[in-house]
Amino acid sequence: MTDHDTFLTAAQSLLGPRGFTADADLVTPWLTDWRGRFTGRALGLASPANTAEVAAFVRLCGEHGVPIVPQGGNSGMSGGATPDDSGEAVVLSLRRMDAIRTFDVEAQQITCEAGVILQTLHKLAETQRLRFPLTLGGKGSATVGGLISTNAGGTQVLRHGTMRAQVLGIEAVIADGSVFDALTPLKKDNRGFDLKQMLIGSEGTLGIVTAATLRLVPEIGGRAVLWAGLPSLAVARQLLLHCQATAGDTLEGFEVMPAHCLASVLDHLPDARSPLADNHAWHALIELVGDVTSADALPDLAERVLSSALEKGLLDDATIAANEAQAEAFWLLRDSVAPAERAIGPAMQHDISVPVATMADFVTAAAPQVETRFPGTTAVAFGHLGDGNVHFHVLAPPHAERGEWEQTQGKAISAYVHDLVTQWGGSISAEHGIGQMKRDELGRLGDPVALAMMRSVKHALDPSGLLNPGKLVPLAPDGTNP
Repeated sequence: MTDHDTFLTAAQSLLGPRGFTADADLVTPWLTDWRGRFTGRALGLASPANTAEVAAFVRLCGEHGVPIVPQGGNSGMSGGATPDDSGEAVVLSLRRMDAIRTFDVEAQQITCEAGVILQTLHKLAETQRLRFPLTLGGKGSATVGGLISTNAGGTQVLRHGTMRAQVLGIEAVIADGSVFDALTPLKKDNRGFDLKQMLIGSEGTLGIVTAATLRLVPEIGGRAVLWAGLPSLAVARQLLLHCQATAGDTLEGFEVMPAHCLASVLDHLPDARSPLADNHAWHALIELVGDVTSADALPDLAERVLSSALEKGLLDDATIAANEAQAEAFWLLRDSVAPAERAIGPAMQHDISVPVATMADFVTAAAPQVETRFPGTTAVAFGHLGDGNVHFHVLAPPHAERGEWEQTQGKAISAYVHDLVTQWGGSISAEHGIGQMKRDELGRLGDPVALAMMRSVKHALDPSGLLNPGKLVPLAPDGTNP
């Protein structure tokens, strides 16, 4: 038997037929990332049923020197859950681990396993008049483990923060097969490094998240969803400040999109309608929420926000969703921007952030710079203006060939955009992670001291480099893996 044969026999014996397969028909669907940009090969697919099986499997991989690629819902945006093409690694799926371990309604906390789907978590919280305050377009497939591993964001970060802010405790299997158990939530704990925070956002390179204790918040008693037409992104920034001053903590979402994005969505969704009668250069989607004690005041607050903004010249026109169905229709327009753009043709998508106060200036300066340097392209920015994170997409010239364009001019465009973001003191990854797609760019642009610290931590916790190799952590200056 070859070493691979020995490992495969041992893996099948350890996890059983439900827990491990090398059948190509079953493994292949999980070897390509959600965007279709990365496809790899793997020895097999492991699907452990519990933390003990994860730990035992990690130990087995360590004994045989087999790399592990952890995977949740396989809905990541940066290729972080896709193996390379060597065929030497195994994909470790956490999807079978979907149990709710505890649900403390009074404490507003829930402990669940890594394979729990975000939408399932939302629905479960709702049964107890609570909610999990993080949502995103892929909520029907994204898992808790994947959200933690990438420190996911979404449309509620403005009020509630990223996934990092929702995690009260964590359980993870580290590279030697040991179980790091820090599920118990403590408001104050000064016993050295906050190790759970180090695991959050580490994309499976330091440990495999198997469970987490998450915070919940009271259900909303009502919401007001507003749509505003604006002359510029700079005015949108001023409108955001106005909403924060006028609405305070009731402001939960503030999303922006230019006219180009709205037009693309209206073409893409046959039954969609623009919320406003006239055309506007920019649009803002604003959501105010209230608990059961304040919900009745939301309609008056929404009217006051808009009327006072109009008096100050901060919007050209606006409307308030008349009912929940219209509110959902407004949000569908926002959530459909990415698929609408994909339908148009190739594009380079950049998940970037700069300081909130300078985002409008950045987009206003960067978009024409990109279009001038790469004739025929169209640069559009949309997303979470309130937390300084927009999705800066550069659409290919007409008739560009999908696949070829991304690998040629597209790469040069991304490097240029990342250079601009760095010059503005920003980040090349705001919420989608680094994965394999941006690893080399992080190595090129990242602070050398920070990169050296990352490599040191990686080497200390995973000296054999078996946990999600080739992801997140850039190569050392000599070209070696940490």
